[in-house]
Amino acid sequence: MALFDLKTLNAALDELQAEKGISRASVVEAIATALAAAYRREYGKRGQIIRATFNPETGDLEFRQAKIVVDNTLVRQEDEEPTSDEDHRSRFNPEQHIMIEDARRIKKDAALDEEISFPLESQEEFGRIAAQAAKQVVMQKIREAERASIINEYGEREGEIVTGHVQRFERGNLYIDLGRATAVLPYDEQIPGERYRQGERVRALLLRVDEGVRGTFIRLSRSHPKFLTKLFETEVPELANQILEVKGVVREPGSRAKIAVHSKDEHVDPVGALVGQRGVRVAVVTSELGGEKIDVVEWSEKAGDFVKEALKPAQVMDIELNEDENRATVTVAEDQQSLAIGRGGQNVRLAARLTGWKIDIRSAGGEKSVEEPKPDVPVEAETTEEKATEGEELTNPEGQEDRDIPSAKVEDEQK
Repeated sequence: MALFDLKTLNAALDELQAEKGISRASVVEAIATALAAAYRREYGKRGQIIRATFNPETGDLEFRQAKIVVDNTLVRQEDEEPTSDEDHRSRFNPEQHIMIEDARRIKKDAALDEEISFPLESQEEFGRIAAQAAKQVVMQKIREAERASIINEYGEREGEIVTGHVQRFERGNLYIDLGRATAVLPYDEQIPGERYRQGERVRALLLRVDEGVRGTFIRLSRSHPKFLTKLFETEVPELANQILEVKGVVREPGSRAKIAVHSKDEHVDPVGALVGQRGVRVAVVTSELGGEKIDVVEWSEKAGDFVKEALKPAQVMDIELNEDENRATVTVAEDQQSLAIGRGGQNVRLAARLTGWKIDIRSAGGEKSVEEPKPDVPVEAETTEEKATEGEELTNPEGQEDRDIPSAKVEDEQK
């Protein structure tokens, strides 16, 4: 009598491969390992190494006992004591080991540490405990194969935009169903002020894929500067084709961002390409970011020109550079000073971070404002502090309360 219903088994193997990306070979290997464990528990002897081979097409099942080829330099005989404290040889076990002279009677070219196997009597009846142990082995192997498959698939997509649907909310963190895996959009990687509903479609940057004790951990971000760059790549062919190059991005998520671009082709206007005809391209990106204002500026090798560009939309009258102090003193008209500084100093603050220069704003009337860039924060790598560690629960930053969830969201969670 066949041990398995082969038709059902093969259908399950095909389903696992199609839906979870787990290869048939890995599942068949898991089944064989489980059967070997069950055989050893039910019929084997202590210390035996049991191997099993299983053919899902024919149902053929074979058990073999494996022995390791050893000599006196690797093992000591049962009645032999260690010769010194540095004698780390294991004790010879006839169920696990075979001496090399005996092995060469079976296989002429047998070598040390090689496995030699011997056929065992086939069995198809296993006790309840052995069957339960086999089931646990199969499930564990399938989980390991699924985890490896997810890491291979999503690990290659780090730094790309992924799309999923809101699955649930936990303490301000958003869990996103990506199809084959569930990712987390932590509270500190969300755009302030955004609200989400269960089942809502969400796009985010795949920031990192980690393998932890509790499984695969996929971290997403919508506040990372690279998310802005990737959104523009989807809208601007010149950027995707590397005719244009992003030289720097700074963001205050949900409020304002500045992106510096450079054209490798003198016939292509970098600012115009990103803004698009009548601003259609930048408008799409702004809409995705919940209305975040985006200043597109042209990068320049000349520090003075770059600082002028970075302060747009304000018009600069004059600029003085002090390279020793890495400081730029900018003069603007009186009616342009508030525009250059921005609400709460935001415009000059972002310009300083984008260019890496300390910026002093002076009006023609003599009033002065100073802004310095954040120290030791590369523009390209700017990101929020990564607070999640392997196996650690993600929570809101200390001192911050969970964001208010609209009543509709609460109802969805309660369902």
